[in-house]
Amino acid sequence: MPERTVEDRLREEYFDLLPDIRHVVEHMKAETRHRLLAISGRLDKHEQIKVDSRIKECESALDKLRRREQGRIFDQEKSYTLKDLKDLAGVRVLVFPRSRLEEIDIALRPIFESRTADPILGDGGETLALKYWGYCPEASSKVPGEYQIVPMLTGLFWTVEHSAIYKPSPRYKDAVRTPQMQALRQKVLEALGAFEEEFERLVRDEKS
Repeated sequence: MPERTVEDRLREEYFDLLPDIRHVVEHMKAETRHRLLAISGRLDKHEQIKVDSRIKECESALDKLRRREQGRIFDQEKSYTLKDLKDLAGVRVLVFPRSRLEEIDIALRPIFESRTADPILGDGGETLALKYWGYCPEASSKVPGEYQIVPMLTGLFWTVEHSAIYKPSPRYKDAVRTPQMQALRQKVLEALGAFEEEFERLVRDEKS
């Protein structure tokens, strides 16, 4: 009988952890929506808050661990665990306009008993989105969860980008890392931010 590979062991671990991952996602989603009720109830007509959740797929989890290794190859003599990943269970809060980000950030801070900030940064070091990870003891002591608070236009762009580039073929991952694509990507993010800032300015002017 052939010896089990690292991939075999990690796939088995994934499905052992899957019930806990689901519990964490459901708990975080319910807590997030509950804590945002007060804010959602007083949004202006042009404002939006959307809560999305996701469970990281098995092969995606393996690939993320693999990318940490030299040459992206598992050492068959080394021990690995998917518990090292912080985003097996995730919630993303999409916010429009971005002026609500701080208020939502404060409202969601109690979700984790202890939490670690890990903001998503742009090429210039600017914060594109807020991100935290930690454990929800009520749901699982094995699997951490992650939540992001993201300007809605940026989040929707990331969703399209991920589906178009990262899902279909590994070849696209290398193509998107070229200087030309990175420069265009940065321009898109800057343009989306500029649109939101100008829109909010127009709203403020109309109210004044």
